[in-house]
Amino acid sequence: MIISEHGGDIYSREINLDFSANLNPFGMPERVRNVLVNSVSEWESYPDPLCRNLRCELSEYEDFPAENIVCGNGAADLIYRLVSAVKPKKAVITAPSFSEYEKALTENKTELTRYYLSEKADFMVDEGILDILDDSVDMLFLCSPNNPTGRLAAEKILKAAAEKCFKNDIIFICDECFLPFVTDSISKSIREFMNEKIVILKAFTKIYAMAGLRLGYALFGDKKLAEKVQHTGQYWSVSTPAQLAGIAALKETEYIEKTVELIKKEREFLMAELKKIGFKVYSSEANFILFRCGIPLDEMLLKEKIAIRNCSNYEGLSEGCYRIAVGNHEENTMLISAVRRCING
Repeated sequence: MIISEHGGDIYSREINLDFSANLNPFGMPERVRNVLVNSVSEWESYPDPLCRNLRCELSEYEDFPAENIVCGNGAADLIYRLVSAVKPKKAVITAPSFSEYEKALTENKTELTRYYLSEKADFMVDEGILDILDDSVDMLFLCSPNNPTGRLAAEKILKAAAEKCFKNDIIFICDECFLPFVTDSISKSIREFMNEKIVILKAFTKIYAMAGLRLGYALFGDKKLAEKVQHTGQYWSVSTPAQLAGIAALKETEYIEKTVELIKKEREFLMAELKKIGFKVYSSEANFILFRCGIPLDEMLLKEKIAIRNCSNYEGLSEGCYRIAVGNHEENTMLISAVRRCING
């Protein structure tokens, strides 16, 4: 079976329950749906290439200068635009982690240094990564919580990496796209250690279940780099409906609070059930769980029209590793029941 490079492939197979894409189980907020339905007449004009209204709202929401914010066609778009703008000769990435960092860097012919995360240490990034952040490195990608492991980078690691990148003139891109799902997320952001070398990646995709609209943004410590990235890539990178949806989504504070509560409760439920079944389950602070088992579980669940993410094609992982998103309780119960059927025949 061909393993999809990413989750969310519902187009080449019949799927009733998709646990391969890490989206908010509440679905798109009603406010966002209504804005999209009622704004169709506005879609006839070209979108604002600078996303001025959206950036103004983001500036207030993030308490961050609008001129230091760049919006993109999802966070992935910004990854490619950052690499294209900086053109790093050498970069550091962790493994396992989101594959688009490596893909963007490889297309730029950047020399890669992979820092492998230890399975024995539950894939936590440790102080060893600091040793390779010398003045020969131009760019660092770090994902917190990391995809697919769900592990947060510890505060001391973020602080030390921020200081070392500043000292050695390294652009430090910290991907926080899954951080809104984490309890007390503000205290776990790299924002506390922001400097001119730091770029924080964020997205509406996951937390607002807006994957099909494609909307992400980045906070830049350096205004000049923000301007450079703004003028890299296609001119109209963010559609009108995506911009309108983003503005509406930023008002959904209660929705975020309910999401964080649900994810914590249901993640604990899923982890406990998977352990009861006998799988090796790794710690996670995100809205997804990485585990290991000795059967072709993804293929078996497809017969139940359920999709999970086979993670064997992640650098740093091997056959038998799978990732599941955290759904609502009904969905999670259905998944566990299906997994038990696969085990028991």
